[in-house]
Amino acid sequence: MIQEQTYTSKSSLKGKVAVVTGSTQGLGEATVRLFKDRGCRGLVISGRNEERGQQLAKELTTTSCTAIFVKADLENLDECRNILCVADETFGSLDILVNAAATTDRGSIWDTTPDDYDRIMNVNTKAPFFLMQDAARIMEREHIEGSIINISSTASYGSMPMIAAYGMSKGALNVATKNFAYSLMWSRIRVNALAIGQMDTPGEDEMQRRLHCNSDSDRRNWKESAERKQPFGRLLNTEEVARCIAFCASEESGMMTGCVIDFD
Repeated sequence: MIQEQTYTSKSSLKGKVAVVTGSTQGLGEATVRLFKDRGCRGLVISGRNEERGQQLAKELTTTSCTAIFVKADLENLDECRNILCVADETFGSLDILVNAAATTDRGSIWDTTPDDYDRIMNVNTKAPFFLMQDAARIMEREHIEGSIINISSTASYGSMPMIAAYGMSKGALNVATKNFAYSLMWSRIRVNALAIGQMDTPGEDEMQRRLHCNSDSDRRNWKESAERKQPFGRLLNTEEVARCIAFCASEESGMMTGCVIDFD
């Protein structure tokens, strides 16, 4: 007989340690904030903005939650792997890894350079691969039934020609998600991905204003224009996606593994 378990949103991650990349802004920041509210005892914030990262770590640290910041440019593999080293040294265990960091640099099949391609693949595919590898080693060593969540994109299905290499990198991440899930299921480590659509983040705002707007009016109104084209009349917001990440990270999602969830 399967024992029924009950969960409350405020305690679904109680006592857990989580690493979230790209967490000094946008979706990553929304995720660490929610994880803290849902009971995590340890949070590793990572990104390139040291001032913002340290400020956020200080803000989220309480008597029941310790948050630290690890500066890392995921294009640099040594910096990337240092994130899990510091997490292990600080907390001695790991329950959750969220690969939220990414570069969304534009480039079509016609104008993507080899340097563009390498940078996108290093950040969006190579870094998550080795972060998952290092996370799984800690989880297996400590006999933790952990959860890994990769943030992918609906662009992985090939529908956006102006971000060809980005879409390819996220398609590879989808395959890695399923492969790691299969490889780790006997260790009871779950791996899932969210393929998200266009989301209202500081990074998206900067990219739209810099690359896709031709006038001051366009820069002021790009979001309203984009939202009018959406079936639900708006872009995704970071808080709703963070809630789905928390669901995948917690025992609420049960044995679910190897899934790529379209969230658009």
